Amino acid sequence: MTVALAAAITGLTQKAIRRKIEEGKWIEGREYRRSPDGGIFIALKGYQEWIERQR
Repeated sequence: MTVALAAAITGLTQKAIRRKIEEGKWIEGREYRRSPDGGIFIALKGYQEWIERQR
């Protein structure tokens, strides 16, 4: 899903999502993927697993 949709679903801001990616807290291929044109798409399953690992 897009960063905007992920923000609406998770309650995180788009900026917070992008910051987690930039800081390496979210791993490409696990919590998110990039499209061939560089767009960022969040994996809902990866996000849910990330939440579980934080406990």
